[in-house]
Amino acid sequence: MPEILRMFGMRFFFYSREHEPIHVHVKGADGRAKFEILPEGIVLVKNEGLKPKDIKAAEMVLEENKELAIEKWNEYFGRNVTNEDF
Repeated sequence: MPEILRMFGMRFFFYSREHEPIHVHVKGADGRAKFEILPEGIVLVKNEGLKPKDIKAAEMVLEENKELAIEKWNEYFGRNVTNEDF
């Protein structure tokens, strides 16, 4: 599982056999969530137990690190999606 970063007690990662659109899984103490990185922004796709404050924090972290997430995705999967595509 390639990890993008850890912040606020949460782990941001994707699985090694993923599919597009680019998305990030977030695991915290209370559960997990999945966010897609789309041209219109960061979109929560699924939440399994994370508290609303943790969802908000995760969304903020992904907004701030959108380019890093795209870079890590491209690096791992050998693709060339850029922030300009968004």
